[in-house]
Amino acid sequence: MYNHPMSPSERTQLDEQGYVLLPGFMSPALLAELRENLDRVFAAEGDAAGSEFKKEPQTQRLANVVDKGAVFRRIVAMPEILAYVAAVIPGRFKLSSLNARSPQPNSDWVQPLHIDSGQLPDAQGNIVCNVIWILDDFTAENGATRVVPGSHKWGKFPQDVMADAMAPHPDEVLVIAPAGTVAVINTHAWHGGTANRSGGPRRCLHAFYTRWDKPQQQLQRQLLSEETKASLTPAERELLAIDDEENARITLADPGRSGFLK
Repeated sequence: MYNHPMSPSERTQLDEQGYVLLPGFMSPALLAELRENLDRVFAAEGDAAGSEFKKEPQTQRLANVVDKGAVFRRIVAMPEILAYVAAVIPGRFKLSSLNARSPQPNSDWVQPLHIDSGQLPDAQGNIVCNVIWILDDFTAENGATRVVPGSHKWGKFPQDVMADAMAPHPDEVLVIAPAGTVAVINTHAWHGGTANRSGGPRRCLHAFYTRWDKPQQQLQRQLLSEETKASLTPAERELLAIDDEENARITLADPGRSGFLK
């Protein structure tokens, strides 16, 4: 298990490049537990998987994953992870959603380059941060996420610059990493999933955090079961904004939240 605080070099890369990889963050036992539970939920939900949020071509998705196993609640609230999120988002933040994404084997679907929540940084700073829990090796063949380093500082959307945001960008890099790695991404940086041309799975979890004054992608207190809510620690309730009336108001008032690209 990754057991050291954020290093100066990691902080520099996160600030300048917009992402950092934490190899070996997951212990073998945690990696196995996440895979087992994710497969269980995919099998149980079948064609309805992801229906709380969105469907995507040639891709398996899950949404509202905090509600679907204790291990998922644990990972989003790990202090070691939240320290990296705090390095991206100034001040108070909350979990916006926990989703799973697995592009189907032998597919050709490529996500357009995008910025999460469709918002640029504002006068207060960054708004969004995504933590990707890599459950299968990310390779050049199986749909690894692509990122354009430094683009979080450009103050522009990909579609404003590129004729085709699904096309390769000359500066993009692939997040190539072994299973068990965690990637922390300032998702104002242009990024997107690539095609899984391999014959195997490419499973990951996306823990998406947002600044406190912005809407949640998925209103946790509305989606979580009463059983799950009762099991949350005080710190988890705070992170998920379960008891915050203002969060519910701003989230329900924003009809565009369901269109967020992730």
